Amino acid sequence: MSPLPTRMANRWERRQAFMLPPGQGRLYWHVLLGEDPAARAIVQEAHERLTGCSGLDLVPHQFIHLTTLVAGFVHEITDVQVSAMVDEATRRLAQVEPITVSLGRVLYHPEAIVLEARPAERLSPLLEAAKAATEVATGWEGVLAHDAWIPHVTVAYSCADGPAAPIIGALGRRLPDREVTIRSLHLVNQDGPETVWDWRPLAEVRLGVR
Repeated sequence: MSPLPTRMANRWERRQAFMLPPGQGRLYWHVLLGEDPAARAIVQEAHERLTGCSGLDLVPHQFIHLTTLVAGFVHEITDVQVSAMVDEATRRLAQVEPITVSLGRVLYHPEAIVLEARPAERLSPLLEAAKAATEVATGWEGVLAHDAWIPHVTVAYSCADGPAAPIIGALGRRLPDREVTIRSLHLVNQDGPETVWDWRPLAEVRLGVR
């Protein structure tokens, strides 16, 4: 995500070849934070600072999330496998108490602006549970959405090519920290193109529930 980019790039244009048509989806393990007051507040503060900056698609509050793992394509994973994934994640996360992280540090990518979730190591049990549950059910452990897993909450995606300086100048390098407590992990079907936000949560796995 850093060092700071000098140019922003149109995310959707770059990812056009990977966009799925409606009716086809990917299964993601996500931490859904759209109903968390602290997460909504800090994302709203970021959005307000970005007012007047062009070329950005702001993440709607109801879809605030922290991506953990891409489990695979929906058409390649059966309902039985989905149930097995959820059962294994439930078993593993029953031993993990709710996790509190801080959001505040801003990271910039040419295609997105995100808030880093810190300390990252606290969230490792979520990633390990998602990988193990996916592998138990499907025979493979899924794939990271990025080459290296940096837990983060996206506040905006870049939808145009242009200079990064005005955006960085408006938002800065960090916001006042907000603590967010993660209490569950969701398995979500993201149907069709990313831009339509057609999300269908299939299961919620609560942390520390025995």
